[in-house]
Amino acid sequence: MSSRRKPYYIFIFSVLCCTLLHPAVQSQTQYGVNDTITVPAIIYKGDTLSYKELSEVHIYLKLTAAQKRALREWTRLRNAVYVTYPYAKKAGAVFNDIQAHLENIPDKEKRKDYVKSREKDLRNEFTKPLTDLSVYQGKVLMKLIARETGNTCYEIIHDYKGSFSASFWQSVAWIFGSSLKQTYNSRAEDAQIEDIVMEVRRMYGLY
Repeated sequence: MSSRRKPYYIFIFSVLCCTLLHPAVQSQTQYGVNDTITVPAIIYKGDTLSYKELSEVHIYLKLTAAQKRALREWTRLRNAVYVTYPYAKKAGAVFNDIQAHLENIPDKEKRKDYVKSREKDLRNEFTKPLTDLSVYQGKVLMKLIARETGNTCYEIIHDYKGSFSASFWQSVAWIFGSSLKQTYNSRAEDAQIEDIVMEVRRMYGLY
């Protein structure tokens, strides 16, 4: 028996020693009828005692300063993913749809007109909620957009608005300590984000 589970069984035994139940496997014959009541039993130091196994009790140690800090960081990340993932999911669907339509529009001017019309729709839908995001949430959102589209935000702006716009907004992001060139790696640095995304998808039945 491991030392971890030993106190659990000592507790069970202490409770059993205080019970008012009689030892198990007692047989009494009354009026010629066998009225034996069979209960679980255990033999302890030669004595037969009634026995019942209680549910496990989990005891957690006090968190260290490093563990508390890690918990705060994880909670912050989890909250950010819950807030921004719906936007990333919707934006990813829109960008992928735009890309699919552009493949069937060879004319350069018509492509620009189409992108402008979809950009107007995006502004109407996303401007207000996105301005309410914190800088940290914005960083997470860019990661999630890369996850949903397979392209960084820099690449998306570069393809649709040109290199000048991409460079300009990259400079703005840099001022806020971020980058539009953030990639997404679900098996390495973004593994925690991926776990939380899976949690969100399970919760809302997005599989």
